[in-house]
Amino acid sequence: MRSEHLEQVDFVSWFRKVFPDTLIFAIPNGGQRSMTTGAKLKAEGVVAGVPDLYVPAWNLWIEMKREKGGQLSPKQNGMIEYLSGLPRHEVIVGYGADDARNKILVYAERQKKW
Repeated sequence: MRSEHLEQVDFVSWFRKVFPDTLIFAIPNGGQRSMTTGAKLKAEGVVAGVPDLYVPAWNLWIEMKREKGGQLSPKQNGMIEYLSGLPRHEVIVGYGADDARNKILVYAERQKKW
């Protein structure tokens, strides 16, 4: 079973090849950190639950999970609900790179991005 990290790396690589003129970037919220580093990041504005990736031109947030066993935390569910409620914003949860690719292709077709 591949890690969430490898799934996200695979997905971002694919996205940048298929949509080379569309910026996608990571929001490094996850990972283990010391309490000191965590406090500094929180003071700088890091917010728990923010999705892993953002596509600004599309107002699209992408939360990546492992293909099997990946689960959303309560904070992620709350953030997804909040972001989805904003005008013209959408959130996709990809359970592995393949699932994220499929959801992006459906989204791109529906939004005429393709």
